[in-house]
Amino acid sequence: MLRAKLSALPVLAIGAAALLAACSSTPDDPTTGWSPNKIYAEAKDELNSGSFDKAIPLFEKLEGRAAGTPLAQQAQLEKAYAQYKGGDQAQALSTLDRFVKLHPSSPAIDYALYLKGIVNFNDNLGIFAFLSKQDLSERDQKAAKESFEAFKELVARFPDSRYTPDARARMTYIVNSLAQYEVHVARYYYSRGAYVAAINRAQNALADYQDVPAVEEALFILYRSYEALGMTQLAGDTRRVMEKTYPQSEYLTRGFKSGPERPWWKLW
Repeated sequence: MLRAKLSALPVLAIGAAALLAACSSTPDDPTTGWSPNKIYAEAKDELNSGSFDKAIPLFEKLEGRAAGTPLAQQAQLEKAYAQYKGGDQAQALSTLDRFVKLHPSSPAIDYALYLKGIVNFNDNLGIFAFLSKQDLSERDQKAAKESFEAFKELVARFPDSRYTPDARARMTYIVNSLAQYEVHVARYYYSRGAYVAAINRAQNALADYQDVPAVEEALFILYRSYEALGMTQLAGDTRRVMEKTYPQSEYLTRGFKSGPERPWWKLW
């Protein structure tokens, strides 16, 4: 029996050592014993200082500890903002979608919709767009359309919200962008001699959008494409429409614009 006890000692020692190692490898939680208000204050400090990677886990802890309270809802929205500012648009949108689903009657729904629109809006612009002077209209339009839908819901549901005026302005920008996107593609086809394709895209812009800056160039592309195809009657009709609608149009006197210029869409 003594031998059996002695032979068991190494096993027990190994087990104890493993247990101690496991305990020592478990990181201490500095928020242990903190009140929800203290966690929130610390998270806000990290957020305001730009330490988004530190703010996000603090807001996550606050969500759990203040579950079922307005502070937990605030933490979720603040986390979404931190994710957005930290460059993780996908996670920010996921957090906002979860918030809207879990708290449909929250007084902060207007802000959630606004932030969702902003995340998609800036994701579509791209971080380095200003370096290449790349127009939003030259990029894929999925994010722009999703941004528009979020702003549209905000404006429809909360016309008196403090965020509604800015949302309206951005909606105008997005509509201009979507129209200009069609014109950008039409111009691309025209420049490569694909006149039928250019006509189709220009007609899309004219059919789907009215009273936007892009319509003038859409008409010009349509006119020049008809002319290039030898469709003189349609070309003449289109030119007359353009002369009546835009009597001072530089397109008719100078043709397509060229050279570097400040994009029309730079509102922000």
